[in-house]
Amino acid sequence: MFNKVCIIGLGLIGSSLARNIKAQNLAGHLVCVDLNPKVCEKGKALGIVDQATTSFSVGVEDADLIILCSPVGSMSVVASAIADCVKEGAIITDVGSVKGSVVRDLQEHLPEYVEIVPGHPIAGTEYSGPEAGFAELFRDRWVILTPLPETDLRAVDKVSALWSACGARIEIMDHKRHDLVLGITSHLPHLIAYSIVDTANDLQDDMKSEVIKFSASGFRGFTRIAASDPVMWRDVFLNNQEAVLEILGRFTEDLSALQKAIRKGDGDYLYGVFTRTREIRRKIVELGPEGLPSPDRTGKD
Repeated sequence: MFNKVCIIGLGLIGSSLARNIKAQNLAGHLVCVDLNPKVCEKGKALGIVDQATTSFSVGVEDADLIILCSPVGSMSVVASAIADCVKEGAIITDVGSVKGSVVRDLQEHLPEYVEIVPGHPIAGTEYSGPEAGFAELFRDRWVILTPLPETDLRAVDKVSALWSACGARIEIMDHKRHDLVLGITSHLPHLIAYSIVDTANDLQDDMKSEVIKFSASGFRGFTRIAASDPVMWRDVFLNNQEAVLEILGRFTEDLSALQKAIRKGDGDYLYGVFTRTREIRRKIVELGPEGLPSPDRTGKD
């Protein structure tokens, strides 16, 4: 599919992509760039890349496709570092869960003769590092692409084909809409999870031990989310401020209304909210994790 592919950042997403590219022979040569020499060594030891280097210029030289798998907060630095090394016509894509800031940073630093196809795979785990990757991570998962108006459609097709080869399903979306949608479906839940788990952490030691010991499924779910990569999520919130603050404002208003209903003993209001949320849950379960209807789903988890 490509003569040379360069993956910058060999974490969970980057190493999972590398496994797919190697297993399906999607690139004649696959190189990873990571500033951590130990990560480069691990990538080579795992056999998921042909070459590993800490040098941006070596990695991107003559690459047809460059996939930025570094935290969104580093996009400006990475784009600046590779700007003078990328070849004309190279396709630049990424995997960040924020798209507005990525579009801004890439446009600011990259030359006009490259094709920019921002992307975001809706897939992941709470684990990180090259050992955490696995080829099935993207299977039947959505990948949202937010190409620029001036992006060559052939570049979009090539990036789409790569993700399709990984088993993913493709959706094209405006980057502003993407950031708002992900603000409510991903970013806000993570923010709430971090907050709740940190609240538990502030309890007195004897209470904290009991919270950990008797954690119910709900709290366990929050701890799984709150165990996600802190660097990545710090950058997500700093780079998607507008959308997150808008959604957080709405959530705060709704939370205040629930607080008021509990204080007043307004069972009808609580019942109404809980009934509406059950309906949303039913629709999500029916679609399944891949977001597509399945005849064998009947609303059960």
